[in-house]
Amino acid sequence: MKFDYDKEERRDILCIDVKSFYASVECIQMGLDPLETMLVVMSNAENAGGLILSASPMAKSALGLSNVMRKWDLPDHPDLLIVPPRMQLYINENMKINSIFKQYTAVEDILIYSIDETFLDITASKKLFGKNTFELAEEIQKRIKEDTGLHVTIGIGDNPLLAKAALDVESKQTVESIAEWRYEDVPDKLWKIYPITEMWGINSRTAKRLHNLNIHSIFDLAHTNEYKLKEELGVIGLQLYAHSWGIDRTRISDTYVPAEKSFNNNQILPRDYRLQTEIETVLQEVTDQVAARLRKHNAQTQCVSLYIGYSSWYRKQGNKGFRQQMKISPTNQSKLLKEYILELFRHNWTGMEVRQVGVSFSKLVETDMIQLDLFHEPADLVNDYKLDHLIDAIRKKYGFTSIVHANSLLSGGTAISRASLIGGHAGGMDGLRSEYDAEKN
Repeated sequence: MKFDYDKEERRDILCIDVKSFYASVECIQMGLDPLETMLVVMSNAENAGGLILSASPMAKSALGLSNVMRKWDLPDHPDLLIVPPRMQLYINENMKINSIFKQYTAVEDILIYSIDETFLDITASKKLFGKNTFELAEEIQKRIKEDTGLHVTIGIGDNPLLAKAALDVESKQTVESIAEWRYEDVPDKLWKIYPITEMWGINSRTAKRLHNLNIHSIFDLAHTNEYKLKEELGVIGLQLYAHSWGIDRTRISDTYVPAEKSFNNNQILPRDYRLQTEIETVLQEVTDQVAARLRKHNAQTQCVSLYIGYSSWYRKQGNKGFRQQMKISPTNQSKLLKEYILELFRHNWTGMEVRQVGVSFSKLVETDMIQLDLFHEPADLVNDYKLDHLIDAIRKKYGFTSIVHANSLLSGGTAISRASLIGGHAGGMDGLRSEYDAEKN
């Protein structure tokens, strides 16, 4: 199969990435040039295993640092600044950038891929500015720099795939920090991406499967029998084949409806938890938080899932933990959901030390009605329903920590310490806010 580019739709897609977003924001807050400052944003910097969330371009080039490195990997350099994350600040800066994007295209033509990367379809709007695609990309880049101080790189393509490839592979090497890839560039640019994992959508696991088929490059992939790919990899094989020819028929304006929505919360614990009482305290806290989100969205769950990740010692022995789920009658009541989660835990836990927990509620139904069952008194269910909503109302007004269960005050509890976190990290160094407050805004 060969693709006829004359029959493919050509659009003007921009893929825009903020250079070292968190680190750059911190530099600007301190009045420093983000391109000339060695700075890392580190979570839990007080611990030896503190995690680097973002490193400035200078820290990357001069010290060889990268995201997701640990504190023990840091060299001892007098000019290296280490700062804690301020997630609420980064969200605010992201909102400023998105407000700029909205001045150049319709909201439905904007796809926020991550907090520091966004796709824009300017096919219809660029004519309003009297500029070609490259010139408009330069204008957007300049506006972001003027309004926020942040530097962005931009990939331009006929579709999101080519725009993303142009961003990842070439834009950071150009003087303008902008690269443009069209269908005509596929043989000279896309097929020469190396290693194969540099291609958007191909991770190390997929690359290994391709290597087993004697496919070691994008060129190899584009010149492999597509039916063989489908036979070996299923529908993903055909998708990879199309991508190797630069084909991506995604329309940013198309509304994507997830196959199934769920609410979940995962936590990496501050230490290995050995005692059952401590583990169950955290599980109850997490369940309580996720149940509150269910009620906020007038949803009830029909399936509860529990993930338990063991400590690193057990993981090295090949025992990573377990995942279990249970189908239940629809509910969003905290008391019932805690019972189900604890039942899953007690039935499957064999006494090993725990370092990670996760609770997920899926198979949702939208209703605020109380589902009665044969195992609970109707009056008790009604009273629990009223209590849950009363607690929700208090927390909404005064913050999550305004009312907590007594066991959260014990040594194993994490709800209070995590109440100020956003996305698992500190929301800011001053005026710390609860997770519930963050959702409210």
